[in-house]
Amino acid sequence: MGDRKNFPENHAPSMPKVTLPTMFRLGLFNMGLGLMAVLTLAVLNRVMINELAIPASVTAGILAMSQIIAPAKVWIGQLSDSKPLFKLHRSGYVRLGAAFFGIAILIAVQIVWQLGSLVNNANGWFWGFPTISLTIILGLFFLLYGLALSTSSTPFTALLVDISDEDNRSKIVSITWSMLMVGIILGGITGKVLLDNLEPINNNINASLSAAAAINKIPIEILQQSINTLFLMVPLIVFGLVIIATWRVEKKYSRYGTRSVLANSESNITVRQAFKVLTASRQTGIFFLFVTVVNLSLFMQEAVLEPYGAKVFGMSIGDTTLLNSYWGIGILLGYGITGFKIIPTIGKKATARLGCLLVAICFILIILAGFTEQQTVLKLALILFGFATGVTTISSISLMLDLTAAETAGTFIGTWGLAQALSRALATFSGGLVLDVGKLWFDLPVLAYGLVFGMQAIGMMIAIAILKYVDVAEFKNNTREAIAQVMEGDLDG
Repeated sequence: MGDRKNFPENHAPSMPKVTLPTMFRLGLFNMGLGLMAVLTLAVLNRVMINELAIPASVTAGILAMSQIIAPAKVWIGQLSDSKPLFKLHRSGYVRLGAAFFGIAILIAVQIVWQLGSLVNNANGWFWGFPTISLTIILGLFFLLYGLALSTSSTPFTALLVDISDEDNRSKIVSITWSMLMVGIILGGITGKVLLDNLEPINNNINASLSAAAAINKIPIEILQQSINTLFLMVPLIVFGLVIIATWRVEKKYSRYGTRSVLANSESNITVRQAFKVLTASRQTGIFFLFVTVVNLSLFMQEAVLEPYGAKVFGMSIGDTTLLNSYWGIGILLGYGITGFKIIPTIGKKATARLGCLLVAICFILIILAGFTEQQTVLKLALILFGFATGVTTISSISLMLDLTAAETAGTFIGTWGLAQALSRALATFSGGLVLDVGKLWFDLPVLAYGLVFGMQAIGMMIAIAILKYVDVAEFKNNTREAIAQVMEGDLDG
């Protein structure tokens, strides 16, 4: 069962390497996801809460529905492994998902207007049968939106495994994830321009409108028309980017057919067989834990960073909004340098260890910045934090792609995606919870917020301890044997 001759990777024909222009073209997919993220989490979130007066807790719950569907990533990944769509294992799913998440978000926005109208006419009382019904329907559409996103993003990441080799994988990850940040930046600029332009020129416009026709001094007709246009055009642009990003890439560069002993098998790999391969190595559990701890430690600050700037540094709303920009600048630097310089020099595992250590140090610097109460010190600390985050992210993703069996790449990518989604959700909740505990324990705000950052630093040190047990060679040996057993079972009938 361990006979290496059964595996075509040993005598696979030479295939073309992914070129640098193709890497950037692939990055257009992630750029599109960045645009969609801003569209939902920034533009729609702000409009629902501020302009339509939908309760913040309800808005957050609705938007969170797109993340609750995260367990489906494993199933979608397994589906892309075993059942080609339009004769392609990955690209067909990527394009289908992109089409459906555009449609789902456009319909969801129309429901948002109906819900906003009901809230405006309810005189402050939200919990009526019509509003609850529309809230549930809207939540279901965001559930479908999340499912469509997973249908697109999980096979895309599996495609990166299929088309890459160990020597160029970190470069592909570096470029494609940098493009994600570019999409977020472009989306933020687009949203800001749109929302700024929606402000009325003078109050006389609103004076002639009934209370039901204007919300927070922005005419609802203008608001609805502009937002609808945005939510129609951006998904269309994103779908176009997805087509360009994936056009003929899988046919030309995918090694799936030559790497996978199951690719040309008469019977597709089943869910049970995929799960057997997934759980064949203890490395799956170890790396799942590592991904969870890293993401939990990285993103606990998401819910508290802006309040930290306001409470400790006396920053305005506009200034705290820009804090993530400083972090983003550092991330872009970290992405580029890690993929092209650090990983080729010291390796993926050593780079991941370095990144986690740098992140822990940066959290200490962010705490110390609070004692200075100097905004410049905080901004510099956030740029360094962004750089460390970039190092950690690219090395972890590169390591993740190595810890992925060719036969069940989609299933593994779905599993790692599940770990990221669950830990990210837990991180947001935990950040707020730890901050509340800190406020009870300490009178000084810097200490209360420092407790959150301190917990994140400790988490990163725990991640380093877990990383010691990650072994790519052990993983490959275990999964190779499991796949051989699957093949033997298939041949034995």
